[in-house]
Amino acid sequence: MKEEERSECGGEPLFEDPDFPSDDSSLFSDSSTPIARLQGDITWQRPQEICQSPALFSDNINLGHAKQGLLGDCWFLCACTILLKNKHLMNKVLPPDQPQWGDCKYRGSFQLRLWQHGHWTEVTIDDRLPCINSTLCFSRCHAPTAFWVPLLEKAYAKLHGSYERLWAGQVSEALVDLTGGLAECWSLGDGGAEEEQGTEQDSDRVRRRRLDLNLLDPVKDGCALSCSTHSSPGGASELGQYHALTVMEWLDVSTVSGGQVRLLRIRNPWGRCCWGGAWIGSGAGWSSVDPACAMDLQGRTAGGEFWLDETEFLSQFDDVTVGYPINEEGHLKSIYTGNLLTHSHQLVGRWVKGHSAGGCRNSSNYSSNPKFWLKVCERGEVLVSLLQHRKRRHTEQYAQTTLGDSKNTKHQHYQAIALHMWKVEKKRFNLGRTLNKPPCASTHCHAYEREVILHGQLEPGYYLLIPSTFLPGAEARFLIRGFSSSAMSLSALKTPGPSLPLVTDGEWESSYFQGMWVVGMNAGGSRNFLSHWQNPWFPFTVCDDPAGTSEANVRITLHQSRPDTDLHPIGFHIYKVPEGVSELTLPRDEDPVASCVPHCYTQDVSLACCLPPGAYAIVPSTYQPDCPGSFTLNLARKIHRRVVKSQERLGRAIQEVSHISVMRS
Repeated sequence: MKEEERSECGGEPLFEDPDFPSDDSSLFSDSSTPIARLQGDITWQRPQEICQSPALFSDNINLGHAKQGLLGDCWFLCACTILLKNKHLMNKVLPPDQPQWGDCKYRGSFQLRLWQHGHWTEVTIDDRLPCINSTLCFSRCHAPTAFWVPLLEKAYAKLHGSYERLWAGQVSEALVDLTGGLAECWSLGDGGAEEEQGTEQDSDRVRRRRLDLNLLDPVKDGCALSCSTHSSPGGASELGQYHALTVMEWLDVSTVSGGQVRLLRIRNPWGRCCWGGAWIGSGAGWSSVDPACAMDLQGRTAGGEFWLDETEFLSQFDDVTVGYPINEEGHLKSIYTGNLLTHSHQLVGRWVKGHSAGGCRNSSNYSSNPKFWLKVCERGEVLVSLLQHRKRRHTEQYAQTTLGDSKNTKHQHYQAIALHMWKVEKKRFNLGRTLNKPPCASTHCHAYEREVILHGQLEPGYYLLIPSTFLPGAEARFLIRGFSSSAMSLSALKTPGPSLPLVTDGEWESSYFQGMWVVGMNAGGSRNFLSHWQNPWFPFTVCDDPAGTSEANVRITLHQSRPDTDLHPIGFHIYKVPEGVSELTLPRDEDPVASCVPHCYTQDVSLACCLPPGAYAIVPSTYQPDCPGSFTLNLARKIHRRVVKSQERLGRAIQEVSHISVMRS
């Protein structure tokens, strides 16, 4: 057995993360990718066991770039480049002044921050990294003693649930997760004609925007630019399908004939060139420019980098991803104009089947979709994004698609979404008449993307925003974000509707109960913490079902009373209360019979389930302990004529228990 590791000064043992242990559960999710063959070969080692004098960063910035290993996460590593270009973004993700190797305060752990669903999430990891034969087997830095990349990769893997879940993804998603900003995907080649061949029937669909490097000149120093292939390009048969690379720079170079050629420097995260063409090595392209210029440009290439001209770039790659620059104050800079977008706002929402999942504009239920007011106070540039939460993937389906078509893989994760906007006079607003008119702006046709973005120069006034899925009844949570160069605000348009969960199938009885989490008393946090059992809990009874059906007979909604800009991640568990157990205690060694997790940054979380007859208790919680707030529970139980429980008696019992739970220390 390995001797217990201790800090540099021989004090307390080094941290070992119990939530992301050094075993196969952190490496694999369903063993559907090529790294499954590594089972049994991987060991976990700390940086000081891998090399002498480890550090987070290299003094040479070129050696600090990411180099891909055996994990198919080129998309994530390309996004990491923006952190090296912007020190303030790096410091946001990897806070400086953390104890490192050789420091007496070093404890074998690091704190990182990643942006998720509108908020920065702290992720704590230990520094044990997956290795084969004492060498990092996944990502690394070009400098063998620099470790910021593998540590960040581990934090991102922990956030996703395993390293394997980083296999195949979108550069745009990683850019947003690392910056909290925006990223857009633009087409090369035919401008996205393939997108036109789908089943989308929106009357106002538009093609995906095509790349214009001239447009990006004002922001080229701060933006992130990557390119990707969907098939083997002619210049690099070794790349195979679905590979992402980073565009490090582009510039116009004078030729000896008096013309100009635009050259782009590309970095392959594999760390080797694997490209052929007129500008590789001593290729013919260099003879067309001044020798001194050629020598200077060739001297700029580091490991895995190469030059190619714009014509070759447009013909060999399929699309590019552009990440918006972010200044030190956290404001986005428009990639269209270079303007600073100094005003921002965000709201959460969701599509719920039977209530607010109305589908696309061709659906008769389109008007039931969530609706938002955008108020523009003065003329300016406005960007509005619609970002949906990732769906839980089905293991078998994912295993069949993750190594194939990346578009099909996206379908496993996301709904097809779009965002439409109408200019309205708020005081004379009529929803029906407004929706019969064409929108003044909209995103691309319903796309299987995590985020779609609407951009325009808007006049002062009110605008109606309607986010939608393509199919009616498709459920998902989402985030609406607005960015503007002038004053603006976002607010939800309140429409009459039943409280969630919606109960229309048969007769139901509903009970509403209020409670609160109090710091130091009953704000116990999630099941990851021993204090979880301090949370308030609410007992209820499920009666016999004479028909013996397996349909949902209990529906529960937890609502937190906090502003959209300051939400806690919330969830709840349902526990079975064994016969003979005191009403004021819960069996702590039992797993919940149903759960509404993971904890989500949203106003409401809901769960419908089928429970057998018996006594139960609901335990609502925030994810972290000591997060104060008020909440409301909506408990709906299906009524069976032969057995109807007294709602009034249950209400009194729950209120009494709630009072006891809040007051106990």
